[in-house]
Amino acid sequence: MNLLVAKIGGSLAGDPRLAGWLEALAQWPGALAIVPGGGPFAQTVRHAQSRIGFNDLAAHRMALLAMAQFGIVLAALRPSPVICDRPEAFAQAFAQKRIALWNPESMAMAASDVPASWEATSDSLAAWLAQRLHASHLLLVKSLDPPSPASTAALAQRGLVDTLFAEFSARAGCPVFIAGPAHARAASTTLAMGSIPGVRVAALRGVERATS
Repeated sequence: MNLLVAKIGGSLAGDPRLAGWLEALAQWPGALAIVPGGGPFAQTVRHAQSRIGFNDLAAHRMALLAMAQFGIVLAALRPSPVICDRPEAFAQAFAQKRIALWNPESMAMAASDVPASWEATSDSLAAWLAQRLHASHLLLVKSLDPPSPASTAALAQRGLVDTLFAEFSARAGCPVFIAGPAHARAASTTLAMGSIPGVRVAALRGVERATS
């Protein structure tokens, strides 16, 4: 199965390019799973934790709910996805040739390899899902253009991905791409042809050896 897992960054909330990216992703000829970022909903969790002082486990669960909230926004902007919260739901959506939109709470909370920490954001969770679903490709869609060439180390240093993304993306075992505003205009044509827009991300060799 030619499965693309595409994470839509929460920083695109309110960005005029957001609807265009959703339309472009819908042109992908294979199976498609969309992972929502946390966006302004996750920022609310961060602010609340700093003010109230609840622990990271509570913040983790609330951040997953923030991703689910942004997912509802994405579904409302393009109301064709099936919201999926378990592997069986993904399988059913793909069998019906429907776009799957991930609600991560139940799967991520049950996963022993997903830390309850801000070190693993929706970027790492997208890579984790790509591994679970045996994805063919992983795409991160951002509101900023990535450097070219791009490595997991360089992206983490610039704050474009979280600090654990190198490890999680290596485990995913599929090509990883990152795209920004410069790639938006041609994204629809690129995806319709079965190609991935953006810059391919080079993994850290040490991480690749450790997880091979």
